[in-house]
Amino acid sequence: MRVLVAMSGGVDSSVAAARMVEAGHDVVGVHLALSSAPGTLRTGSRGCCSKEDAGDARRVADVLGIPFYVWDFADRFKDDVIDDFVEAYARGETPNPCVRCNERIKFSALSARALALGFDAVATGHYARLEDGRLRRAVDADKDQSYVLGVLTAEQLRHALFPIGDTPKPQIREEAAARGLAVAAKPDSHDICFIPSGDTQAFLGARIGVRRGSVVDPEGAVLAEHDGVHGFTIGQRKGLGIPGPGADGRPRYVTAIDAETGTVHVGSAEDLEVRQLVGENPIFTSGAAFDGPVECRVQVRAHGGITDTVAELIDGRLVLDLRAPLRGVAPGQTMVLYRPDADGDEVIASATITRA
Repeated sequence: MRVLVAMSGGVDSSVAAARMVEAGHDVVGVHLALSSAPGTLRTGSRGCCSKEDAGDARRVADVLGIPFYVWDFADRFKDDVIDDFVEAYARGETPNPCVRCNERIKFSALSARALALGFDAVATGHYARLEDGRLRRAVDADKDQSYVLGVLTAEQLRHALFPIGDTPKPQIREEAAARGLAVAAKPDSHDICFIPSGDTQAFLGARIGVRRGSVVDPEGAVLAEHDGVHGFTIGQRKGLGIPGPGADGRPRYVTAIDAETGTVHVGSAEDLEVRQLVGENPIFTSGAAFDGPVECRVQVRAHGGITDTVAELIDGRLVLDLRAPLRGVAPGQTMVLYRPDADGDEVIASATITRA
């Protein structure tokens, strides 16, 4: 089988490539250049897709004896991931750029080019498992990335491979070292890859500008002024610019954001609880939509925000009645549905949250 391996320059994709070679496939490595002006070096575990990362990926490919290329996806990444991220925050939403990158870059643009060039599949270093076309959580629960892959269609999954999802991360590092790969101890990347400084508010502010508004309490009293709703997300407790806790002495949290009026609403932790979610643009990983209510579990964040639910497709939207309330759920987040079974949770659907 001809396999294109997306090589970020990290230990996970490097071992994924090594396993594909060892399995006897015809393997080619490709590094995605996602920035028009990549940094020369990473800052510890912040950022990715730097010149250092590209160099690391090339050296791994040399060790493995496979062809290696760098493909320029910077313009597509800016349009489909960065601009989408900025526009979502300007609307008062909370997007997940890793979800969008997987959906629109790695398993759409990259996969399409790979198939057009005659490859049979694209392999990545994601921690997830594919069994008979079914997407499942990884063996390593702490590293599981099935959530950010939950937006993939049945057709995209048909041409995907996740070679390391059956192995805990410590063993992946040990394997890399045993194979003589210099990236064995390389730190994992954290935060948002295109904001290596980690200062999301500064990044957004430079692109959205000042759009002043008010922070108000449940009675509508103005507590503070702000420079833009992009500086807030539902569930946020710190950095609200308000003088201390509420009248009851308890902390206050962002409970709702109205981007049209520039109003940020704050309230108690209890005000954050939601018992129903509505999601648009549903994707069913099996390719078949629900034909009635489905008992399952929902996850609304990459790490956490999980509860049992009943999901139903109503007028083209996924409507979830939660068995237990969730807190801090924001429009723009992705909800991924899982069916628990003895072989590990299986991803069955996803949608973008529009209402909680």
